[in-house]
Amino acid sequence: MKTEVKTILEAVRVGEMSVDDAILALKKEPFEDIGYAKIDLHRGIRQGIPEVIYGAGKTAEQIIGLVEKMKLRGQKTILITRLSPEIAKKIEKTHSMDYHKEAKIGIIGSIPSANGIGKIVVATGGTSDMPVAEEAALTAEVHGNEVIRLYDVGVAGLHRLLAHLDEIMSASVIIAIAGMEGALVSVIGGLADCPVIAVPTSVGYGASFNGLSALLSMLNSCASGVSVVNIDNGFGAGYLASMINHMEAK
Repeated sequence: MKTEVKTILEAVRVGEMSVDDAILALKKEPFEDIGYAKIDLHRGIRQGIPEVIYGAGKTAEQIIGLVEKMKLRGQKTILITRLSPEIAKKIEKTHSMDYHKEAKIGIIGSIPSANGIGKIVVATGGTSDMPVAEEAALTAEVHGNEVIRLYDVGVAGLHRLLAHLDEIMSASVIIAIAGMEGALVSVIGGLADCPVIAVPTSVGYGASFNGLSALLSMLNSCASGVSVVNIDNGFGAGYLASMINHMEAK
């Protein structure tokens, strides 16, 4: 993945940026304190992915303030997660935003072209898992990945999953999302030759304990190459999948 530092150095190499301008870009303040938040302006340089706004618990005015500062510093695409419809409507009065109600995600700016080494597959056990899946898929797309969605392919009808073996076997990373007993993850983990990121969801009846049952099942998966993120953490899965899909030989 071409991080911001590599992009700057490449611009110097081809003569599109002077050495002095490159030094200035790298010396910019690492964060900006705006009172209620400290914006991590160096995250793009440090990690290759700029800061994301976590919308839950923030007012529309706070989010608008963060967006304006991030845009002022040149961030072209801003991802806002866990954003309620009410707050989204207020933000849209000030900034043009693509709001995805099901995923509770707002995207300001354009989604970049995919530049990962392969494709990320996002698979769900059922339709009820789709809000978490869309949070993962959109997060991955915003960070420059091609995403294939395989929804409602759970083990209650295993033939639905087996109909997509080509997509599973050709994926660079797979995000497997399921509630109930979370069995989908072990099945996919036993089929795929790539990393599998498991996301337990809070979908299920009483004994699922709001996702705890699926979480424990996934942590105890007998399939190798499976890692697990927190319950309903589609963002974390999409972010991690993007990092894996942009790994280069070092």
